[in-house]
Amino acid sequence: MIRVLVVDDDFMVARVHRGFVDRIPGFTTVGVVHTGADALTRIEELRPDLVLLDIYLPDLSGLEVLRRLRETGDGEGPDVLAVTAARDVSTVRTALHGGVVHYVLKPFTFDVLRDRLERYAAAYGRLAGSTDVDQAGVDDLFVALRTTNAPLPKGLTADTSALIAEAMRASDADLSASECAERIGLSRVSTRRYLEHFVTAGKAEVRLRYGSAGRPQRRYRWIG
Repeated sequence: MIRVLVVDDDFMVARVHRGFVDRIPGFTTVGVVHTGADALTRIEELRPDLVLLDIYLPDLSGLEVLRRLRETGDGEGPDVLAVTAARDVSTVRTALHGGVVHYVLKPFTFDVLRDRLERYAAAYGRLAGSTDVDQAGVDDLFVALRTTNAPLPKGLTADTSALIAEAMRASDADLSASECAERIGLSRVSTRRYLEHFVTAGKAEVRLRYGSAGRPQRRYRWIG
């Protein structure tokens, strides 16, 4: 599980964000705080993997919290995902220089946060258990972190895309286009177009399974 600390000065917003995080498989909220000072204290106590950090806090700004984490950290501190209404370029630049993994503008929907957290989880998983990576691995890591929703190609719809994405998320194993199509009641050809789009967008990966004869089967796995 990826352990998350939620930091937001608004009690109701913090509660909503905690609910969002806890709905996403692989993530759990370990704490909620409402000030910068409490954030630094709880980070030291809880050692979360990821901090959802608001910029506008009543004492220290989120940017100051980020700066102190980076100055006093030993390289083993938490990753930070900024969740804020701050839209000015100076704040965005400072957050990027501070090493945030993403910057999400309020207000946002559950689907937006889920997309960013699934991408973070995919990148997190790529590093787990590794001691070094090659250039291709580094490229994949940054694509997983930075790429957001790609526009749908002509002929594909958002509703069907969401339906197929949910079927992929619900599967514990990889799926062929035929297997996925059967689950949602769509043709194999149409389903495969969506699956290939997910691969292009970095949300799914495809593997070839070789049988005893004929062409290898393309199998798809959701990676967020």
